Amino acid sequence: MPAKYHTAEEALRTVFGFHEFRGHQAEVIAQVIGGGDAVVLMPTGGGKSLCYQIPALVREGTAVVISPLIALMQDQVNALTTLGIAAGYLNSTQSPDQRSQMERAFLAGELDLLYIAPERLSQPGTRSLLERVPIALFAIDEAHCVAQWGHDFRPDYLQLSVLADLWPDVPRVALTATATEATHTEITERLRLGDAKHFVSSFDRPNITYRIEPKDSVSKQLVSFIRREHAGDAGIVYALSRASTEKIADHLSSQGIPAVAYHAGLDPSTRHAAQARFLAEDGLVVVATIAFGMGIDKPDVRFVAHVDLPKSIEGYYQETGRAGRDQAPATAWMAYGLNDVVQQRRMIAESVGDEAHKRRLTAHLNSMLALCETVECRRVNMLSYFGESSDPCGNCDTCLDPPRSWDGTQASQKLLSTIVRLDRERRQHFGAGRLIDILRGNPTDAVHRWSHDSLSTWGIGADLTEAQWRSVVRQLLARGDMALSTDGHSTLGVTEQGWDVLRGNRTVPLREDVVRRAGSAGSRSSRGTAGTSTTGLAHAGTDAPEGSSDGSSEAVDALFESLRSWRLGQARERGVPPYVVFHDSTLRAIAARRPSSLDELSTISGVGAAKLAAYGESVLAVLSGDEHRVDPDEDEPAEHSEN
Repeated sequence: MPAKYHTAEEALRTVFGFHEFRGHQAEVIAQVIGGGDAVVLMPTGGGKSLCYQIPALVREGTAVVISPLIALMQDQVNALTTLGIAAGYLNSTQSPDQRSQMERAFLAGELDLLYIAPERLSQPGTRSLLERVPIALFAIDEAHCVAQWGHDFRPDYLQLSVLADLWPDVPRVALTATATEATHTEITERLRLGDAKHFVSSFDRPNITYRIEPKDSVSKQLVSFIRREHAGDAGIVYALSRASTEKIADHLSSQGIPAVAYHAGLDPSTRHAAQARFLAEDGLVVVATIAFGMGIDKPDVRFVAHVDLPKSIEGYYQETGRAGRDQAPATAWMAYGLNDVVQQRRMIAESVGDEAHKRRLTAHLNSMLALCETVECRRVNMLSYFGESSDPCGNCDTCLDPPRSWDGTQASQKLLSTIVRLDRERRQHFGAGRLIDILRGNPTDAVHRWSHDSLSTWGIGADLTEAQWRSVVRQLLARGDMALSTDGHSTLGVTEQGWDVLRGNRTVPLREDVVRRAGSAGSRSSRGTAGTSTTGLAHAGTDAPEGSSDGSSEAVDALFESLRSWRLGQARERGVPPYVVFHDSTLRAIAARRPSSLDELSTISGVGAAKLAAYGESVLAVLSGDEHRVDPDEDEPAEHSEN
């Protein structure tokens, strides 16, 4: 099919309503339009999609997008179609008639973009189909799935290297938001992109506030966090098990917080309904396993919470990146405790794979633990993991409320000595609970049965609370001074590094835990300052001119709420998510600038030609206070959520 637009700038302005590229977008697009390959590492919300969508509109032929997100292909295609872009998909959710119809449209040259899953591309019939039509480009989305020991490995991604042989003259662009230097190298090698240009954007998401706190009563902590900072906001809560997602979703609902569970064990119709509600409703919380989230295009997710420790920083970064895609303030909150460390260590010990594989999993976990236990800036720690240097951010808990540290050398020696004495004197090995009972001198039945009250370390740790001792155990495990047994009983042992502590060759600075109790609103911690709430904050559009309102006035806020109400009506009328009509950032800019004509409205970011034609008069009616004078247009277009 012939190209619709002569330049990338024309497509950006006319179709998407944006007036300038961000970051590396212009360079990537120029590389692909010119026929070159590209590897693109860009954070979630950074605008990866435009890096292949705009070349698809400028180059001749149909762009083929390879995506692992079968459940979301229809949503992605619908968003593009309502923008005036001819898009379609081929996957297993379609009936034979639907697939035949899509194939005919493709063969007729009627599509700008065709989405397919990597599994389908490996089928001879699909390759034969693609060979019959000029291909504009291949876009390999979520390219980190090619990394064999990554958190989202998909075996069929390994077959995508064949594209270099079958279509040597067609440009390929591999894109991901999550890649360490090792994963970046693996993407390049396995997809045979050795001659590609590489575009690596900063992984920093400065609008996200990162917070990690010790677990106390995690369900209560979660409810308190949501009520205090994100009442009425959309959010995602990640839990490790399917049972936990359902239990937490039920608890949130019982506390008046609308919530649904999502995990792979639910039937497809239930999962689809939960996903559809999340995309369509304001203020819904999804409690999910990692089965939920990749490719979710909802820009106004205001928080992501973890009630269990993620397995790796890659997974944590990708999951937290689903918050604040609209660049407005958002929060990444996590509660983490000793049981998380024990559980993850046990899972690694019981995992399938050789020792090299288990060492890789352990390295991933150790990096995650270092992030949790750091007394330095969390963002500096996380970006360093991805090979990026940075300065303290001023927008994480350790920057906003610097943690205290204390000399835990003596406490560590008491704990390690108890482990050694139990082993040498009695050939006994126990977990954290029994060790803490001995140190604190708790006269439990088990202690008396085993005569542990006769040990020389009995009661020598009564100066610390049980919670403080659990913190010591957790941090020594994270530091590598202690190790868990691999016999399935989670007993503790002393490592070579721990023996250095016992011998007095090393000091042990420890982080002072501060648990934020439920009901402690108005204080970030029991000794901290008030946190920044994003609820009700005004976020002016990024294109608001200097000197215009920053969205803080009552009049602008009121107008913004009127526009949101109008948007909700439009969305319900058409059965689409509200953000598909306009993003909050666009509504903020409209409220701040109050355009009085279609020409003025067209200058606001996110208002393209199709949107202007479909919504322009209606928006102006809202601004003038006469919002009922224009009937909704049934053919209203939708906006793709990434720039």
